[in-house]
Amino acid sequence: MEICPKCGLPEQACICERIGKSSQKIKVTTDKKRYGKIVTVVLGFDKSFDVKKLTKSLKNQLACGGTVKEGIIELQGDHHKKVRDILIKQGFDEDSIED
Repeated sequence: MEICPKCGLPEQACICERIGKSSQKIKVTTDKKRYGKIVTVVLGFDKSFDVKKLTKSLKNQLACGGTVKEGIIELQGDHHKKVRDILIKQGFDEDSIED
C-alpha cells in the first residue's frame, strides 16, 4: 500500500487534492488571438496543483484543443460557461471560480 508523502495517509484516503481544490482562486476568461480566434483562459492555480491532468480532462469533455503555458490553461474556442460547470463537478469550490 502506498502512502502519500504530503499528508501521510494511504493513497485511497488521501485528502491533499480535495484540500488543494478548495483553496484555489480560479479565473475563467476569454481572449482573442491572431486572426480573430477566441480562446478560453483558465488561470489562478497553485504551483502544487497538477494543471496538465486538469487540462487533459477539460479538453476531452469539451472536445477541443488546448495547451498549458506557465500554469495557465488555454482552450480553443469560447467555452467560458461550460468550463465553470465542469470545474464545479470536478470538486472545485463554486465561490472560488471567478468569471
